[in-house]
Amino acid sequence: MKEFFRILARFVPPYKKYLVLTVVFNLLSAILNIFSFMFIVPILQILFKMDDKVYSFIPWDTPDIGLKDLAINNFYYYVSEMIASQGASLTLLVLGIFLAVMTMLKTGAYFLSSATIIPIRTGIVRDIRIQLYHKIVNLPLSFFSEERKGDIIARMSGDVQEIENSIMASLDMLFKNPILIIAYFSTLLMISWQLTLFTLAVLPLMGWFMGFVGKQLKRKSLIAQSQLADLMSQLEETLGGLRVIKAFNAEEKMDRRFIAANNAYRSTVNRVNTRQQLAHPMSEFLGTILIVIVLWFGGTLILSGDSSIDAPSFIYYLVILYSLVNPLKDFSKASYNVPKGLASMERVDKILMAENNLTNPEHPKEIKTMERCIEYHDVSFRYDNKWVLRNINLKIEKGKTVALVGQSGSGKSTLVDLLPRFYDVQEGAVTIDGIDVREATLHGLRGIMGNVNQEAILFNDTFYNNITFGVKDATMEQVVEAAKIANAHDFIMASEQGYDTLIGDRGGKLSGGQRQRISIARAILKNPPILILDEATSALDTESERLVQEALERLMKSRTTIAIAHRLSTIRNADEICVLHEGRIVERGTHEQLLALNGYYKKLCDMQQV
Repeated sequence: MKEFFRILARFVPPYKKYLVLTVVFNLLSAILNIFSFMFIVPILQILFKMDDKVYSFIPWDTPDIGLKDLAINNFYYYVSEMIASQGASLTLLVLGIFLAVMTMLKTGAYFLSSATIIPIRTGIVRDIRIQLYHKIVNLPLSFFSEERKGDIIARMSGDVQEIENSIMASLDMLFKNPILIIAYFSTLLMISWQLTLFTLAVLPLMGWFMGFVGKQLKRKSLIAQSQLADLMSQLEETLGGLRVIKAFNAEEKMDRRFIAANNAYRSTVNRVNTRQQLAHPMSEFLGTILIVIVLWFGGTLILSGDSSIDAPSFIYYLVILYSLVNPLKDFSKASYNVPKGLASMERVDKILMAENNLTNPEHPKEIKTMERCIEYHDVSFRYDNKWVLRNINLKIEKGKTVALVGQSGSGKSTLVDLLPRFYDVQEGAVTIDGIDVREATLHGLRGIMGNVNQEAILFNDTFYNNITFGVKDATMEQVVEAAKIANAHDFIMASEQGYDTLIGDRGGKLSGGQRQRISIARAILKNPPILILDEATSALDTESERLVQEALERLMKSRTTIAIAHRLSTIRNADEICVLHEGRIVERGTHEQLLALNGYYKKLCDMQQV
């Protein structure tokens, strides 16, 4: 339960107002419940004429008489007076009405206690989702290279839902049941402390048994959530690879793979839910056993004449004891439900508690634009234990275009990713105008850069919102101008609703060239001093490449550009071409200079001509 309370300490504080109201209404409900049942004793005595004692009124300020005895005596005095003056039948009716009114007030307080817990439950779940999304957006790219997208989606959906169904559903139990248990136990002690001590001797054994049965739930729940994450990953892979699956007639293979994973998940969930369903019947059975034991023990004492309470009081004792059993049963249910939620919270915390090593410095230096140059000083970088870049030295003057070429895996994309701090260097430094990029804020650093990637990443929104993505207060005239420069205006206007047309999931309604030109228009509107082109035309046909290349040339004017290229024809006019091989720059120069060297670059050009 320590983990449970730690979670509450993290998320409950913003909802203290509702928490106070819940406690107040629960306390009121418990008190009203106790007093409503107190009317059972005089009703039984009137019905069965069990009390022949004559009561007289005792002043409330009489010393040497306890408040409990004083209240009971005077209550019975008023009841006996009413019987004498109004008759037993009318008295019974009045007591019954009082019982009904008290029950109405009790149930009203119970409803309010449950109603005030709902904003806490829904608020905490909302906060967890917001924190998860915020964390996902702000975590470095290195985190996601080690995690499956399906697993992250499963944590955001299935695990958070399990937290709501398990942990948050137990909040009512936490803030209501302790109050009820304390109130009922106090009442039991006042009725008969001897019977209550006997009850206390029996209860721990039953509680231990319930805890023992529920211990394995958390471990099994972790396995189940992991298997659900595997299902989500397979679904995500299937949606992303439907074209390949159909092209290779692999539908049956994917079916078998998914069915196997689904069956494994079902098997684990069956075991978890079967054990969880034990909670109610087992608590019901153990509660009945407790009542039977107390009934036998107390009844034996009364029948032998050794009991400190009479028969009606014993009936009242049993009623309160049975009322106590219900919150105890809720605790037993929680001992089954909470471990499932804790297992999901553990998975969610792997994201929430993930370390983000790409942080802003305490005293950042401001980079508003680029005035002189970008420099890589003896830069080395590795993923895990494998060095991807070694001893890179590169200077890019303002307004110049530098192209990076080389085989796949030579380190081109990694070299570019170090500039906007998608990753941090392990050795050396990357500077802009002499300022180490690690000394600037991430927001300010990335604000002066524009990206056009090989895969145009668009969102299921309108043309307008995709072009203005990340740019505040852009006017329609500016958007249209950017689209015209990017050779995108004509096909946008040819769509049904122009710039307000939805482009589909990841721009699925557009061709590859059209997606790329929207991506270029987005970069043009941002108007950054530094431009990063990551194989922006490599996936296009000849006609689309021509249109995109024209747009890129307009975009690159008067900007410092770093271009990664596989098609060497697109970077012939670069001011400098750097050839990377196995993480090192092995050649550099202009297109003509590198051809004259007759080295690795010449070999790449010859291969592409063939």
